[in-house]
Amino acid sequence: MLHNVKKISLLILVSYSVFLISCRTVRQPSSVPEHLNYSDEDIVKNEIERIDAFLENEPVRALWRASLLGNEEVLEHCFTKVQTLLETSIEEKNYLDAKKYYKSLLAVKPDWKLDGYSYSQVEKLAVADVPGLAAAGTNKKSPSKISECMHAAVTIWVDRGVTVKNGAGYADIIIGSGFFIDERGYIVTNHHVIDSMVNPKYEGYVRLYIKLLDDNLTKIPAKVVGYDSLLDLALLKVEITPEYVLDLGSSDDLEIGDKISAIGTPVGLEGTLTSGIISSFDRKLLSLGNVFQIDAAVNSGNSGGPLIDKNLKVQAIVFAGMLQLQGLNFAIPVEYLKQELSAMYGRGEIIHTWTGCFGNTKREGNKKTGLEVHYVLPGGSGFMAGLVPGDIITALDGKTITSSDDFNFLLMGYEAETILKCDYMSVSGEQKSCLVYLDKRPENPSKTIFDSDLLMNSFVPLFGMKLLPSSTTNRNSYTIEKIIPGSAADDMSFSENDTVTVLGVDVDERLKGIITSLSTKRKKKAFLDVTINLGTSFDGPYYF
Repeated sequence: MLHNVKKISLLILVSYSVFLISCRTVRQPSSVPEHLNYSDEDIVKNEIERIDAFLENEPVRALWRASLLGNEEVLEHCFTKVQTLLETSIEEKNYLDAKKYYKSLLAVKPDWKLDGYSYSQVEKLAVADVPGLAAAGTNKKSPSKISECMHAAVTIWVDRGVTVKNGAGYADIIIGSGFFIDERGYIVTNHHVIDSMVNPKYEGYVRLYIKLLDDNLTKIPAKVVGYDSLLDLALLKVEITPEYVLDLGSSDDLEIGDKISAIGTPVGLEGTLTSGIISSFDRKLLSLGNVFQIDAAVNSGNSGGPLIDKNLKVQAIVFAGMLQLQGLNFAIPVEYLKQELSAMYGRGEIIHTWTGCFGNTKREGNKKTGLEVHYVLPGGSGFMAGLVPGDIITALDGKTITSSDDFNFLLMGYEAETILKCDYMSVSGEQKSCLVYLDKRPENPSKTIFDSDLLMNSFVPLFGMKLLPSSTTNRNSYTIEKIIPGSAADDMSFSENDTVTVLGVDVDERLKGIITSLSTKRKKKAFLDVTINLGTSFDGPYYF
């Protein structure tokens, strides 16, 4: 089922001039975490007790905190524990866990190596059976012409029984598209197509089937193997052997203007082929990553279908279009699918990671030079590792970072509870490194920050303005110290030294957004007194 794009930009939820809200009283959290002072014996003692408590259920977190503490005895104890878990994981052929443990141990001790296994060997074992990755270069059912590609695509059929409207019953059917990536019957589609199958909030009747192009009468039962709601991807399985299996391509081979073809079931018309070109590579319509803009015709039912190139390889997965605007459609790059297939196959639901930071690409002229940190959540991984606003991240796990997109793409390849080395240029201009721990990304990062930090600090990631208190009598009165380029504050022509009084902040669960009402005098608007409403979504592409 194709849906309209919801996240083109929720930085501006509605027109500021006409959107009226009833703001809640501005409130602050009761306390905000501070950096631990390891020169204080009591603090060190408490930290060792905390590490011991983590060791049982969160051993990698314990190892990370032990590395921050710097106590050799505690560190060695935690290292031995994680090493034992690594060896057990390999014995039990749980290679995803093994990757996580091995990578974390290497981050703490780069020269360490497990007898009998290198990290690269564990990586290979982790993808040895993964559909779409294991058979790379050995696909014996690869199509040789476009008509054969049509037979590698399927119609996704989600039967939700009968819905009653105005006293009459109607079949509640969701139709989408998908395609085979493995001869064992594994299929890729969109998460939103099969959401009813995995959404715990949905309590109605639901059954999942597929239909083949040459037999649109037979419904073949399917099951969900894994899914990612943030990137709108899902992996399915059917107990049949497909006639053809599509190969996954690489977007490195693509350029804007290259011809592509979309295969799917628009409005129930099975086996429909449309063609067009790549219009853009970097549309930020999802909470993570960029998507392709294409001009190939896409309609309701195309969601989850393959976007193939001239070499008949999958370059993207169709996921959205603006039904009211002809020729404005979007697809998820296949690189994201390839980055996540191991976890979807081995874990089921994808749990994304973060370090509790917010930032954007640092540019020097037209050159991208890294990821600039604008905000660090108190108590988060980045905070404890020593990152501060103004630092510029240049590498993660030894891989060069030139942008926020680079960083988030790399994070997709690692699971929560992993330690990675992070290289950065500090505010003082020194080249430094630290160890960051990958925490589970919260469902609503903006809301997490708003609930956890002081108002003037949280306004940096929420609305793009760094505030300083400007009154001893009114704690809600501030002066703007800095504006983040491209933010809601920047869009509304705020400038440094403008004054703002926060009248209230409302967390809207229905809209999944946070709205603030500000009384302000802006330099660019001749210092006229106005009241403005600013909004931001619960999530966004600049949290990492």
